[in-house]
Amino acid sequence: MALPSTLLRFHIQLSDVTRGFYETFEMRLAMHPSESVPYLVTRAIAYSLNFQEGIEFTQGISAPDDPAIWVKDPTGVILTWIDIGNPSARRLHKASKAAKSVRVYTYRDPDILQKEVAGEEIHRKKEIEVFVLEPKFLNTLGEVLTRDNHWDLLRDEEELTVTVGDRTFTGSLKILTLE
Repeated sequence: MALPSTLLRFHIQLSDVTRGFYETFEMRLAMHPSESVPYLVTRAIAYSLNFQEGIEFTQGISAPDDPAIWVKDPTGVILTWIDIGNPSARRLHKASKAAKSVRVYTYRDPDILQKEVAGEEIHRKKEIEVFVLEPKFLNTLGEVLTRDNHWDLLRDEEELTVTVGDRTFTGSLKILTLE
């Protein structure tokens, strides 16, 4: 018998100084038993930093050809494809043909991703944005996860600050492009 997913609720107060965007919203994430905490926290941060009309989580592991998150316009056109981790060159090629923009949020070594795509034919490769989150930052945030989470998330350029109750966590958000 398969283990069930755990549903986590997030109340996010977002202050994205970099894009001049301030919003309060809620989201629910289903954590699959095989999903790591850094992956889940990265999904929550990626969703928050891209929050806008049309954003949604996909079916996850039930739909392996879809990204973790996407933003669609009202007609169903994929505006932004958001992957988590280190997707393959083949997947990035497919993504950049399917969506107007592609973003990757990784908690893994970005050099591995750079080596994976080096010399590979990827549509609009230089336009793909890679956001690198520190594993230590994600693991520390993971230690305070509950079923009902309240985060104040501040992004200022390449720095993230998450306040959970009376605790504050700070980490970097490096932005790379593929070459």
